[in-house]
Amino acid sequence: MGKIELTQVSKSFDDTEVIPPLDLKIEDGEFVVFVGPSGCGKSTLLRLIAGLEDVTTGQVLIDGQDATDIPPAKRGLAMVFQSYALYPHMSVRKNIAFPLRMARLDKSEQDRRVSEAAKVLNLTDYLDRRPGQLSGGQRQRVAIGRAIVREPAAFLFDEPLSNLDAALRVGMRLEISELHKRLATTMIYVTHDQVEAMTMADKIVVLQAGVIEQVGSPMELYRTPRNTFVAGFIGSPRMNLLNGPNATKHDAHTIGIRPEHIAISTRAGDWPGVVGVSEHLGSDTFFHVKCDDFPEPLTVRADGDLDLRYGAKVFLTPDTAHLHRFDQKGLRLK
Repeated sequence: MGKIELTQVSKSFDDTEVIPPLDLKIEDGEFVVFVGPSGCGKSTLLRLIAGLEDVTTGQVLIDGQDATDIPPAKRGLAMVFQSYALYPHMSVRKNIAFPLRMARLDKSEQDRRVSEAAKVLNLTDYLDRRPGQLSGGQRQRVAIGRAIVREPAAFLFDEPLSNLDAALRVGMRLEISELHKRLATTMIYVTHDQVEAMTMADKIVVLQAGVIEQVGSPMELYRTPRNTFVAGFIGSPRMNLLNGPNATKHDAHTIGIRPEHIAISTRAGDWPGVVGVSEHLGSDTFFHVKCDDFPEPLTVRADGDLDLRYGAKVFLTPDTAHLHRFDQKGLRLK
């Protein structure tokens, strides 16, 4: 079991409140991602769950038991950090088995758990190597293996892929997602990368300045962002957010339109503009178009075959069925 519930949990450092009182429920077996900009409190929140930081107020419940004052080692949770924190002089086998040796488990039980974890993580052929003989991705898998053998109620990942290059990050994203399906164990994952959040999560928790802005599935947040912060943070490229007369025409203070919901043409359209920088990604091209009506360029997603040169005159037309409307406080309008 791995149900985790936070009730009016807050955290202050001296007189500075970094996480105001919040409530959050994480169901058994869910893959939950905490996402937000640097300094939003996502890692601090994870550390409060792990017990690595003391809560200032509130309760942390694990499977219905009050774990607020329980030491980290006794909470039944396993944490994987950004740093692999492997012992360079030990083999992969001994690194994975380390927490079991500390718990003084029987040697045969240690061997069983290490073998099973190595099989799940495709590390069987590397058990006798040392960390220095492994790639970054393999080392991160060893760190995950060390967590798996503890058979925890939940896994806590604190930006585990930040030290990997782009190709390895994509591969490890898939491996961690596949691992979640196999183990069916609760996982809480911290990242500043909203692409990781969108591709991995069952449920996303969007944080800003310690406040939960919205909780929901990736597509719920993408299709119905609660406010302009979520609208601008979730999605790559980000949603275009527009003020002024175009917003007023739609009875809103701000309107939002995603890049894929804007048509681009060289003939006619609602918003005349000039093509600026283009980003060619193969199947798609993102055009950054400067329009007289808006102070910032608009991002438009188009077919990769569309060839428009820098400075080309174009017209943009938003799909009004996909407009997002927000009030003066940035909250979503119905």
